Amino acid sequence: MVKAIVGANWGDEGKGKITDVLAQEADIVVRFQGGANAGHTIKNKYGKFSLHMMPSGVFNDNTTCVLGNGVALDIDKFVNEVEDIVSKGVPQPDILVSDRAHVVMPYHILQDGYEEERLAGHAYGSTKSGIAPCYSDKYAKIGFQVNELFMPEEPLKERVNNVCTIKNALFTNLYHKPALVPEEVYEKILDLREKIRPYVGNAAAFLNQAIRDNKTILLEGQLGTMKDIDHGIYPMVTSSNPIAGYGGAGAGIPPYEIRQIVAVTKAYSSSVGGGDFVTEIFGEEAEELRRRGGDGGEYGATTGRPRRVGWYDCVASRYGCMIQGATDVALTVVDPLGYLDEIPLCVGYEIDGKEIQDFPHVTDLGRCKPIYKMMKGWKSDITGIRTFEELPAECREYVNEIERQLGFPITMVSNGPAREDIILRKPLI
Repeated sequence: MVKAIVGANWGDEGKGKITDVLAQEADIVVRFQGGANAGHTIKNKYGKFSLHMMPSGVFNDNTTCVLGNGVALDIDKFVNEVEDIVSKGVPQPDILVSDRAHVVMPYHILQDGYEEERLAGHAYGSTKSGIAPCYSDKYAKIGFQVNELFMPEEPLKERVNNVCTIKNALFTNLYHKPALVPEEVYEKILDLREKIRPYVGNAAAFLNQAIRDNKTILLEGQLGTMKDIDHGIYPMVTSSNPIAGYGGAGAGIPPYEIRQIVAVTKAYSSSVGGGDFVTEIFGEEAEELRRRGGDGGEYGATTGRPRRVGWYDCVASRYGCMIQGATDVALTVVDPLGYLDEIPLCVGYEIDGKEIQDFPHVTDLGRCKPIYKMMKGWKSDITGIRTFEELPAECREYVNEIERQLGFPITMVSNGPAREDIILRKPLI
């Protein structure tokens, strides 16, 4: 059976933890898109980790982890991350990297930084990890798939020279930066080739055989619906499709094999990067939520940047679950809200004096104002509770109302950062 774990919102929803929990009973975990700008924070018996390139199943001895063809692969960061977790006592993970994944080259990282510098105050808030230039080159057909690192010398050098000609026109004339040296790029490719060699294989063939063998496969998405290149708050989005619908393409499996889609959504809202954010709060109110939220505060796992925070947005989340095709919803990080007397819950938008329930396109989004329903707070610490019935009545009603507003079943509630801090819930719808 294939299950997808994806984000319903702006990313940072807690997908890493949910994947880590479900991976205990999975044979394979697959990252099917995105790159090292992911930041999945996981806390388990080995310690606390922020994974950027590796799937969140690497902590399970029985699990094979796969980086699919849809990933933007930063080989240096991947290898360093493997070495780092092993040095901290984690057993050497079993990892397969698709020979069709596209490689983030050093010049992609340079280009990412140069473009953000050029845009200055109008920048997209990139993590400068080279993701957008990598995907751009993929679709321009001047990228490098992993298998192409192993080409014979002459055709590989020819490819490098062609890429450098194109990049140098951009680097020297638009960015006024030093030109790439083809010989240096070629030598770096040889270095990357040897680093990734032990992990490379035919991921699509492996996964399709696993399906025939009735293995349990988890597809792990990066970011969330609002950062999707097509369905998100464009252009303040990532450069790939972090939605379950892309899972088949990014892993190399038939889309009809995806039988369960778990959309992860946080019990309040947060976002790193720019773009319209209807329920965003500011000042001391925001700082208190940011300080109490997450596991040690709402700060980007990759960038360390303070996340923008706001109240739960049922309009955006309903849209996110719809685009993801959610069969299940996991509501995470409920526990930090225990300090509030009342909790605002956004149940609609007002635009030009009219109430709307459907999430609008980005041209209209900036004019929307939140319509709040005030929910009574539970004013207590709910960590350590293991059944939904044991939660305070006010907390149960908060979860129930979110479910009613979403129209999608909430089957899991997370009330702490650890693997065991998860409550299985029987949905009301």
